[in-house]
Amino acid sequence: MDITAPIYTDAEAAREHLEAIHWPHGPNCPHCGNIDPAKIAKVEGKKRSHRAGLYYCNECKGTFTVTVGTVFERSKIPLNKWVLASHLMAASKKGVSAHQLHRMLGVTYKTAWFMAHRIREAMKEDVTSSGPLGGEGKTVEADETYIGKRETPREMSPQRKGRPYTKKGKGGGAQKRIVVGLVERGGKARMVHLNNATASTVRDVLVRNVDRNSTLYTDSSRLYTRTGEEYATHKTTNHAAGEYARREGDVVVHSNTIEGVFSVFKRGMVGVYQHCGEAHLHRYLAEFDFRYNRRAALKVSDAERADDLLRNARDKRLTYRRIGEAHHA
Repeated sequence: MDITAPIYTDAEAAREHLEAIHWPHGPNCPHCGNIDPAKIAKVEGKKRSHRAGLYYCNECKGTFTVTVGTVFERSKIPLNKWVLASHLMAASKKGVSAHQLHRMLGVTYKTAWFMAHRIREAMKEDVTSSGPLGGEGKTVEADETYIGKRETPREMSPQRKGRPYTKKGKGGGAQKRIVVGLVERGGKARMVHLNNATASTVRDVLVRNVDRNSTLYTDSSRLYTRTGEEYATHKTTNHAAGEYARREGDVVVHSNTIEGVFSVFKRGMVGVYQHCGEAHLHRYLAEFDFRYNRRAALKVSDAERADDLLRNARDKRLTYRRIGEAHHA
């Protein structure tokens, strides 16, 4: 990566780069959807009193730039700094801290923190359009992990009321944030933050995100026992007995792939970000999912991943007020 490239140092070059990504066939109006080049004109003037890259739509009589309708809209930060920050976050396997962005971009820490959250919003996958993981003949691994100290109280079942959770073993997860992870072998991963891990809440994550024609691999946790029956095949490994993988004919039964996804996520959260408010955890999960789903093993380069991030920035907005809102599955 050459940080002296024009798209990282010149706002106009960055704008042209963004226009090439979002408008490969010419500008289109985000207000009315007009794509007729005869009815769209670039607003140009000697006084430069208008916004850079401004266009006028003769169909709806509105004006727009390429950033309208994206996470970059109405930002006073030069567009080249947005493009550079996007590339840094897309290319860094374990993420980039707001402090690092603050130093590299020459913006305040608060601005860098806000930029990072906007970029994470752009990284968020549209689950509806991307569809479920797995399918006939495909294998999906599922597991749960626990990270950081929880800030929201865990919901107790009626049977447990009056009996506090222990801090030993997996009961210690009662004090931590819960993340359920899914990964299609050779395909995409999806991580979801849950306030409470029960057979019911985990089932909800599975049936919403994994095609029932899939082969499901998990550990022997009771969280997956009943739900596994709803899938084409459900195989488990007994971690308590020291079994982490076994061969059955031509296939190897294990959940090591999702463990690998968790490993990168945890190294990033502990080593790079160090602290994450629970209300923002879903955004960090989206960030790590985005990079894994465009990993080098899938022949995706850093530049292609960064361009995909810029492409995904459309039809998403994140205001400073909304950043503080919590979203839990």
